[in-house]
Amino acid sequence: IYHSHSQETFSDSREGEEEDTIVGVGNYLTSLLSEKYGYQVIHIKEAFDMMSGELDRNKAYNYACDYVEKVLEENPSVEVVIDLHRDGVADTTHLLTNIDGKDMARVMLFNGLSYSKVNGDIAYLNNPYRDDNLAMSLQMQLLGEAYYPGYLRNIYVNAYRYCLHKRGRSMLIEAGAQTNTVGEVKNAMEPLADILNKCLSGEKMIN
Repeated sequence: IYHSHSQETFSDSREGEEEDTIVGVGNYLTSLLSEKYGYQVIHIKEAFDMMSGELDRNKAYNYACDYVEKVLEENPSVEVVIDLHRDGVADTTHLLTNIDGKDMARVMLFNGLSYSKVNGDIAYLNNPYRDDNLAMSLQMQLLGEAYYPGYLRNIYVNAYRYCLHKRGRSMLIEAGAQTNTVGEVKNAMEPLADILNKCLSGEKMIN
């Protein structure tokens, strides 16, 4: 788990508190996956979107990709790579659902296609795992709809690659948005961890 945009915060985040950023959300997802489901998880907390002490996202994905590649070379058994973000939405939008009496942010699965309608395949952004990435997102979406209706937003696709070309099971996940509270987004990690576990355990849903 890593964060191309490590400085993303929420409506009630305290300034300077890592636990109130998307990195803190990643801490909770890491603990759920490792302690509840028994996975070995590497959580990368480097700030790829900071340059000389200032927020700078111009090359955040490049820096993140280079760093993640080194981690994967050192840990070749890693099977799943997750770039965990939060979305940016209109200030009047509140991505919220309630599961078992607990308010939580809604979550979106995001895929880069390395393809645009205008130019076709984007050769310099080749992703040999594109179809594998899409297949995992689809299975996650189907599992989410089956077990937690209304929790997942629609799968979002974009022309670019991001850092989804490192493994066949690479995901970019948007957990809530800036209008959600820290608690709402952390609560949302509980069904996400369960859906991930179901998917990785081979549970299949056929639409």
